Amino acid sequence: MRGRTMETLDRDQCIKLMEGHPAGVGRVALAGPRPAIFPVNFAIDRGNVIFRTDRGTKFHAAVHNSFVAFEVDWVEPTWQIGWSVVVNGQAHLVTDPKELARVRRLPLLPWAEGEKSNFVSIESTLISGRRLVD
Repeated sequence: MRGRTMETLDRDQCIKLMEGHPAGVGRVALAGPRPAIFPVNFAIDRGNVIFRTDRGTKFHAAVHNSFVAFEVDWVEPTWQIGWSVVVNGQAHLVTDPKELARVRRLPLLPWAEGEKSNFVSIESTLISGRRLVD
């Protein structure tokens, strides 16, 4: 088997890949006394990551405008290709009425039980990505 090439992705490529992710699931990483990583389903709104949550650890991070990391990837194991995107930015609760109305229209329904009535936005301050290609 021959080696694959690692390609660095630019911001626009990263956003396009996240927008088209087939499952729409990524991971939010929070720093704190103990680092924590949570899987979330997500959507992209104006280049920012949006997810829903109930009160708890992710909600608390957003209320306090914490800096977080978000990672999403896709792999095709048969062909040994794939990509990974990491977003670093500040999380905040979406509270502005116009912004809230917009994100409520996103195709973003909770997968897990619970109301998940709070929308969190992660500002895409820094985006990096890599793709493994033939």
